[in-house]
Amino acid sequence: MFSKKHKLRQEYNEKLLALVTEMKNSWVRQSNFQELSFEFNEELYYQTKIAQAKYIFLFREVKRRNIYIQKK
Repeated sequence: MFSKKHKLRQEYNEKLLALVTEMKNSWVRQSNFQELSFEFNEELYYQTKIAQAKYIFLFREVKRRNIYIQKK
């Protein structure tokens, strides 16, 4: 009865963790581009801030759900 609910929760938790990892990589990549640029690029700056905000939002959701990464 509750097995389906548990499987769905686990599936979406895994998707959320994958998305958090993807957003972190995006944020780091954008930060590196910004650091390597010679001139201040306003668009790149705002893209970096957006990537950071997305990562922080998703990370807070992971903490709220008490999701832990299980090492294999």
